[in-house]
Amino acid sequence: MLEQLKAILSKVLPDLNMEKVTEDSRLVEDLGFDSLAMMMMAMEIEDAFGFTFNEFVKFETVGDVCRYLESVKH
Repeated sequence: MLEQLKAILSKVLPDLNMEKVTEDSRLVEDLGFDSLAMMMMAMEIEDAFGFTFNEFVKFETVGDVCRYLESVKH
């Protein structure tokens, strides 16, 4: 799941060094995400995984996003 998410993150923030992205990476503090990048990530996730966010989900880390995607995948 992490590798799939890294592919999505690279679309949102192309200048981000994906080799430094881990599940512990904080989206805002470590990766520099702002509200626009969060929205773009959500849209890319919806396209890639074929679902729609029905409610606001607060993601702090890359691992939070991975765990959420694992939970909706089943």
